Amino acid sequence: MNQLSSVGSPWAWGAFVLGVLFFLALDLGVFHREARKVSYRGALTWSLVWVAMASLFATGLYFTHGPKPALEFTTGYLIEKSLSVDNIFVFVVVFTAFRIPSVLQHRVLFWGILTALVLRVIMIFAGAAALQRFHWLIYIFGGFLVLTGIKLVFSKEDSEGDSLAMRLARRLIPSSKQLDGEKFWTVENGRRVATPLLVALVCIEFSDIIFALDSIPAIFAVTTDPFLVFTSNIFAILGLRSLFFLLSDVMDRFVYLRFGLAAVLVFVGIKMVIVEFIKIPALLSLGVIATLLGASIAASWIATRNLPKTPAQLAETSGTSS
Repeated sequence: MNQLSSVGSPWAWGAFVLGVLFFLALDLGVFHREARKVSYRGALTWSLVWVAMASLFATGLYFTHGPKPALEFTTGYLIEKSLSVDNIFVFVVVFTAFRIPSVLQHRVLFWGILTALVLRVIMIFAGAAALQRFHWLIYIFGGFLVLTGIKLVFSKEDSEGDSLAMRLARRLIPSSKQLDGEKFWTVENGRRVATPLLVALVCIEFSDIIFALDSIPAIFAVTTDPFLVFTSNIFAILGLRSLFFLLSDVMDRFVYLRFGLAAVLVFVGIKMVIVEFIKIPALLSLGVIATLLGASIAASWIATRNLPKTPAQLAETSGTSS
């Protein structure tokens, strides 16, 4: 097995973490200081910005460490980005169930993603250390991903009432049914209770932990370097909020996406299982994953192309034409 990090020097780790903290502070302290609805155009712009930054990071890896780390980062980023679509489905369900208005959704997602960054660091280092010590775990991870992919094909989407996270949150957290502005806590009948914002945040965090059990082992199929696993995860997570506001109105149109995601999980799972016998090149892995996702998105677009435009799309078209 590789050492715990062959690319990320202490300086690189520090610089990356400081950069992430800077952009998060800029996001909340400057661009979203006041609660407001994120526009479709703004979400599209920020989505492109995060993709561009990930591309620049991959380019930097290419020139400083060669093509292999750059390909591994790009493949890991693509895997995490595609699997994060499941998070968006959950965001839509949670915000609808707790009636979180659009002007407050960014605040919940900001703190949710900030907490997710910390949890991902812990899970990544734990996974890397476990693989370093117990190499046979790679076969367990691979088999788990294959089974998860197969299950995804045949599973049905959970309804709001069937959400484990929401049922546990409602039962365990003393909470109010009324919002209190941007506050996570309020006082009701002389007692300090959580607002629906905090309950929604807990549900989102719980779901992210569940999804990380799929996405992190999937990236370990591409690379065991914690720095590459961490950075690809973080870039995908940082772009998740803007991706949510961009796609939330059209999620029902990705009718075949889960088949593409299932195929990706099965592919990377098989790659992990056969790694000692057949090593699939990083460039080939990237091509296969991009093809599977692209095909499922294209099939979804063809199947739903005659559906009426969403309100966000109509507003964007109207704004462009004016």
